Amino acid sequence: MGRGRHALALARMGWRAFGIDRDLGALRTAMGRAAAEGSIVRAWCGDLTVTPLPAAAFELVVVTRYLQRDLFDSIRRAVVPAGVVVYETFTIDQRALGFGPTSADHLLAPGELRSRFDGFDILSYEETIGSEAVARIVARRPG
Repeated sequence: MGRGRHALALARMGWRAFGIDRDLGALRTAMGRAAAEGSIVRAWCGDLTVTPLPAAAFELVVVTRYLQRDLFDSIRRAVVPAGVVVYETFTIDQRALGFGPTSADHLLAPGELRSRFDGFDILSYEETIGSEAVARIVARRPG
């Protein structure tokens, strides 16, 4: 969740927002910001490689600017049937722009994000190169 940019936006729109991060300081910042504006954001300080997301627990999962490939199965399972995943992160084309992540561990290959949601209904998908090189998907779990 980091400092809560997306969790706060979702809470403002009426979603019950729940964020996860390993950085307790970032979570405290997010929760403080939410409280200051009268929003509610719940948070969990944890490592998803140790304690995975609960299965079929979320109507919406949002992941931005983060890539950890071993979490894709957990993310797919965490969405309720007919729930949605919104995911955006950098592609390997980001390297040519001279800033941002450069390690292949943190950059998607062409078409990779779409393939990670094989079997989901793809509502929107794009890979762009502009001020940043990113892949974006909105995918609905069947059911």
